Parts: sequence; C-alpha cells; structure tokens
Amino acid sequence: MAINLKDIPVSVLDLAGIVQGDRSAGDAFKRSLAFAQHAEQLGYKRYWFAEHHNMESVASSATSVLIGHIAQGTSSIRVGSGGIMLPNHAPLIIAEQFGTLESLYPGRIDLGLGRAPGTDQATAYALRRNLNGDVDSFPNDVAELLQYFGSPDKQGKVKAIPGVGTHVPVWLLGSSTFSAQLAAKLGLPFAFASHFAPAQLFPALQLYHTNFQPSQYLDKPYAMACVNIIAAETDEEAEFLASSFQQLVLGMVRNNRKPLPPPVADMERRWSLEEHAAVKQMLYYSFVGSLDTLQTELTSFVENTHVNELMVATHIYDFDKKKSSLERTASLFKTEVVEI
Repeated sequence: MAINLKDIPVSVLDLAGIVQGDRSAGDAFKRSLAFAQHAEQLGYKRYWFAEHHNMESVASSATSVLIGHIAQGTSSIRVGSGGIMLPNHAPLIIAEQFGTLESLYPGRIDLGLGRAPGTDQATAYALRRNLNGDVDSFPNDVAELLQYFGSPDKQGKVKAIPGVGTHVPVWLLGSSTFSAQLAAKLGLPFAFASHFAPAQLFPALQLYHTNFQPSQYLDKPYAMACVNIIAAETDEEAEFLASSFQQLVLGMVRNNRKPLPPPVADMERRWSLEEHAAVKQMLYYSFVGSLDTLQTELTSFVENTHVNELMVATHIYDFDKKKSSLERTASLFKTEVVEI
C-alpha cells in the first residue's frame, strides 16, 4: 500500500547550532526559540534538543535547561530531548529535572535517552569522573528512571520529587541495534539516529518491530527516524545551502570541529576523494532539494522503513533560509497548524 506523507507526523531535532559570526551561545539560543515558535505555528509535533559536549558548533549541552527555556516560549508543541545521554547522569537527577519540566509544562515534555556519552573520551571522563561500567548499566538505569516517574505506590525509599506520578514519556534512542532491542523489551517508543549513523537503521528497526512486547507505555511499536532535510525552491539552491553542513561534517572527519560556516559553491575543491566518501556515508540519509524532489525521496524512505514519525535536522547557515526550509518541509507532512 502506498504511503501518504500527509499521514506521517513530523518533528524537529535542534542542536542549538552555533554559526560563524555568533558573538556567544546566546545568539544560538535566540535562534532556537524563534525556530521552535515557527515550528509550532507550522504544526510540527515535537521540538527536541540533543546533549553534546565540547563541540564548538553545538550549544545544547545543558539540555534540560534549554528545554525549559523553549517550553516557556511556546504553548503547544512538545519539547524534549533527543537525547539525554544517560551514562553522564544519575537517573534520579534526570527524573527530578524532567519531573520539574513536566510539572511546569504538563503534557508537553518528552525524555529521549541515549547510551553514548555524546562526546570524546576525555570529556566523558570530565563529566562522569570515571568510565567504569557506565554504558553496561544503561538498562538498569532506564528501569530505575521509569520507576521514578511511576505511581506513588511503585516507589522505593528514594523518590524523585518532583517526578513521582508525572509519567513523563520516555523514548530510547539509538544508532545501533542495542537500544532497539531494549526498547522492544521494555515496550517503549524508539528513535533511530539515521541523520548521522545510517548503517544499522534497517536492522535496528527490524529488531524493534519483531521483538516488541506490549507494555503500560505502548500496546504496539512506535518508531521514529531522524534524517537531514534541506528544502529550497530549487534543487540547485538546496545543494548550495547544504554545503554548510557538508563543511561541518568534513570538519568532524578531520577532527577540526568549528561553528557552522556559510555555504560555498566549490565543495569539490575542499575535500579529497576519501573525505568526500566519508561525508557522503555519514550523511546518507540526507534529503536535499525542491518540494518535488523531497516528496519522491521521503515517500520512498517512509515506505521502506515503515516509521511512524519522522524527525528532521536542518543545518542551514542563513536564518531566513532555515525558516523557509522548515516551512517547505512541513507542507509535505501531517501537521496541526497553530492559529496565532
């Protein structure tokens, strides 16, 4: 049966991106609030931030603080994490933070959890002080966190206050099959990071759907994939705008991470064949073009993956061009436009 994108909800992943020329991270936060307000008006379902550390192009490291700022500046869109890197934190701390957010903004907060540190090893050590057993304890930490959000009669001696009884929706995020299996076992929604780690998308989704066990949280599997989308009036303009993101990822390949640069017309002169291949592989699930191009390619993606929802990351240097890209993308999907 053919898929209609108008049946698929669409959401936004934001890193509070720092661009060349910013005076401070405050500039990135102002843009994120403006983009979130615009996404809300366009009918996007969620607006998530990802926890990363020690990256000059990313300002969303204090993720829960930023979520509160964006929730305060919007009124209906769900705001959450995509995700909180749980090995960096005690589950009780996250339960208290998100219990606070849910208490302030009822029915609008999502908690997506990842099991990677979201940074390099030295920074991970600075965050956690030791690296022993942190990733391996992820399933137990997730179970502990879920308990903190549960009913008062399900609590132990230690309680998350606020947190108890808030039932904050928890998602498991992954770039491999591990979290897909855990999400299936616990009956939780699952989101795959195909926007930067495309290799195991299909194995992870298959494992999740095959092994899903109904739970108090979900009676059937619910999967989301995150992809990169840059929409413009023409394919040529979109390709030009995409060169900013390509330069950013090239910097990652070279271990030279800098703020998002302006677009350029000569990417072929800026990378070697090997570097081009590496960038292309990382950005395999990037959809760049006009509405006609995106309609065809995204329909095929959803038909092949059977995802229930799509989340989009849009790395564009120019503020107005990014707003325009969000508008064009929203027009393809199921949205609930907010009247102002």
